[in-house]
Amino acid sequence: MNHLGIDYGEKRIGLSFGDDIGVAVPIPAAVEPVFEARMEHIAAVVKARRIGHLVVGYPYNMDGSIGFKAREVDDFIAKLEARFGLPVDRVDETLTSHAVESASKKGRKGVEAVRRDRARGTVDSGAAAIILQDYLDSHQPLM
Repeated sequence: MNHLGIDYGEKRIGLSFGDDIGVAVPIPAAVEPVFEARMEHIAAVVKARRIGHLVVGYPYNMDGSIGFKAREVDDFIAKLEARFGLPVDRVDETLTSHAVESASKKGRKGVEAVRRDRARGTVDSGAAAIILQDYLDSHQPLM
């Protein structure tokens, strides 16, 4: 089955792809200026990649509770479910964007390059890949 990993943000929606091989890879983020255009971007990916399952990063608070941002993601998930009719799983996204940014800085990209990557959605799609990889790793059959 083909999976779409999603890192929701108000301005950018990071995306990643994974299949039965079990490896998540970042794909271009939905960075269109209007929410409906970002949803159209996702729809095109769902169709082109024959997605059968959505995995969405869920922003638990550090103490494991659900806060304002999680409720915002719940609203987004409801829109995904209504539009695509696909199963959706939530995966803890705690510190995923931070991990991607830290890796970029360690790669000596520099602050300006990290800012440019964030604006393009590269960081968000990297976070979506971490989210999806966590899901795939926890759902792989044991050999």
